[in-house]
Amino acid sequence: MRIAIVEDNDSIAKGIAYRLEDRGHAVDILSDGEAADAFLRDDGNELIILDLTLPGMGGIDILKGMRQRGDGRPVLILTAMSDLPSRVAGLDAGADDYLVKPFEMEELEARVRALSRRGGRALEEALSVGRISFMPDTREAQADGQPLDMPRRELALLEALIRAQGRTVSKSDLLDHLYGTGASVEESAVEVHVSRLRKKLSAFGVDIRTRRGIGYLLQESA
Repeated sequence: MRIAIVEDNDSIAKGIAYRLEDRGHAVDILSDGEAADAFLRDDGNELIILDLTLPGMGGIDILKGMRQRGDGRPVLILTAMSDLPSRVAGLDAGADDYLVKPFEMEELEARVRALSRRGGRALEEALSVGRISFMPDTREAQADGQPLDMPRRELALLEALIRAQGRTVSKSDLLDHLYGTGASVEESAVEVHVSRLRKKLSAFGVDIRTRRGIGYLLQESA
């Protein structure tokens, strides 16, 4: 899953991002309200973690704008304001859940899982190419029905390729999926992960094909 974290506290944002990335999610971090509002109008995130107090534009206004333009993605409000009026205002603006700082990472993860299920992701069937499968609900890779252990970046790469259903995925799109939009990472990093994943999948009759200058696609071996 791709998750946007809109939070101006750098340590909190990075702490959440590291935790979610460890679970195989791709993360975008935004710290300015106006920049976040513009970004969320045209991005690929599936869930938003939103602070209320932001420079430039407040979280409530960002959330209201999303709902007014028909953006129904799940939003988890994350804020230090624990008073009832603030909570009611956030929920009335269209938030799906509300978590007060300080919080435990385990609880945040549980709320993210609950919101993803509410969005229907838990009902999504396994995605398969040949003998390889990806389970969206548990974020697990399998080969011949057995768990296939792999690092989170490789798992995210497999997810992006297998979701494309045989279509070519560009390096830049893979880079965004693995590291988040705007990450200061060279496209060569994608090549490293592709090489490692390719070796694992080839043992089960699945290839990652390179289309030079375009990107990569996943298919069964000939």
